[in-house]
Amino acid sequence: TDDLRLLLASRHPLLAVEMTDEARFMDILGRAAEVLGLPVWVWTATRGLARGGIHPAYGTIDPRKALDFIAELTDPGVFVFADVHHALQDPVTVRRIKELAQAARRGQTIVLTAPVFRIPPELDGLAIPWDLRPPDRDELRDLVTRILDDLRARSFPVALEEAGVESLIDALRGLSMAEARGLVHRAAMEDGKVGQGDIDFIRKAKAELLGAGGTLELVDAGPGGMSRVGGMDQLKEWLSLRGQALSPDAKAYGLQPPKGVLLTGVPGCGKSLVAKSLAAAWGLPLVLLDPGSLYGPYVGESEERLRQALRTVEAMAPVVLWIDEIEKGFARDRDADGGVSARLLGTFLRWMQDRQDGVFLVATCNDVTALPPELGRKGRFDEVFFVDLPDRAERAEIFRVHLEARGRAPGAFDLARLGEAADGFSGAEIEAAVVSALYRAFAERRQLTTNDIVGEIAATVPLSRARPEEVEALREWARERAVTA
Repeated sequence: TDDLRLLLASRHPLLAVEMTDEARFMDILGRAAEVLGLPVWVWTATRGLARGGIHPAYGTIDPRKALDFIAELTDPGVFVFADVHHALQDPVTVRRIKELAQAARRGQTIVLTAPVFRIPPELDGLAIPWDLRPPDRDELRDLVTRILDDLRARSFPVALEEAGVESLIDALRGLSMAEARGLVHRAAMEDGKVGQGDIDFIRKAKAELLGAGGTLELVDAGPGGMSRVGGMDQLKEWLSLRGQALSPDAKAYGLQPPKGVLLTGVPGCGKSLVAKSLAAAWGLPLVLLDPGSLYGPYVGESEERLRQALRTVEAMAPVVLWIDEIEKGFARDRDADGGVSARLLGTFLRWMQDRQDGVFLVATCNDVTALPPELGRKGRFDEVFFVDLPDRAERAEIFRVHLEARGRAPGAFDLARLGEAADGFSGAEIEAAVVSALYRAFAERRQLTTNDIVGEIAATVPLSRARPEEVEALREWARERAVTA
């Protein structure tokens, strides 16, 4: 409200507001205008231009007529044109708005609103863009308190302690007040109560509401945590320490929440599994950003898709953002694509520098030669880890994880022998050997044995032997640039 009041008091003649929560915006605008003693006129395509929302001026449904009406007024005021993006397709309407803005009539401000705003080039430099930020924690806390009191009054059980209420508020961040209210009521109606289990339901439903044109995907992190990952002890310890910094106690202690980690290394060694396991361990939603889906055919479309996706992710905070094979999204031929990848990279780097707390970025990279040097620079990520091929003990641990995941008792297998036999195998290749052996044992209608898996290992040529020079090149790159996972 203060921000908008300052803009109105500064006598800016034209504001362009991107927002979807119209009721909240009009409430904020009304309070800002009231402090300044300014009347608020609102134009809609169905009613025309009306002061205070009542008694529309005759013949002003046509936006040109509404602008002509404003031109005749001499009194100060705020004139809101709601959902005006369709009317801005008309060059005459745009020209009339430009003339009124250039006239800079004392105390008069025209406010153009739309759910997604692209300021016409004719209004560049005249229209000041203004975004309606999502409700803050205090607004959401007041809303949640009112909703929970209302549900209790209607005999709905509310089984949330104070920490649970705070988690519920976090889960609602990024939604409009109406969306937040609707989701809490929907969760209550789903099972007849409000409890800890409803928080996950709300996070998933919020992800669907905040979808960003197919560039984002809510990923099911699955059960369990980092125990699903074999080996990588240094990475696990690092993530465990950073995870503790997410608590309110850590903030009071003076710690900033962790920003992110870049995982490079040999393909198939569990980098993607780390992202899923981390989200499960920290109890946060996992959102996958597909860099390849950002590219569009029109000028500026790719950058707008990225900005929209990043705004959506910030609205979902606290969240783990996973970008798989990040080099594929930002390492295209910068000459061949007309500079699109360079502009995307610049937008992404600015976001990394300025992004709000609550978004932990996990980026994976297989081809470090294609990774833009700007992304690998110290300070972009909290740390850069190199995930190498597992050693013998780690291979035995990976066999244990995959056997347990498929309902087999690891004690019935010679894990040490399997770890020895799979020398040079990645985690993905170990999993493939277990799965292939299961197919063979099932076809023969018998139980899986160690010999079955050893046989599949012997029949497989791992990447480390098929392309040893590529693996060695990755290790060479990591020696001075990354920490061993």
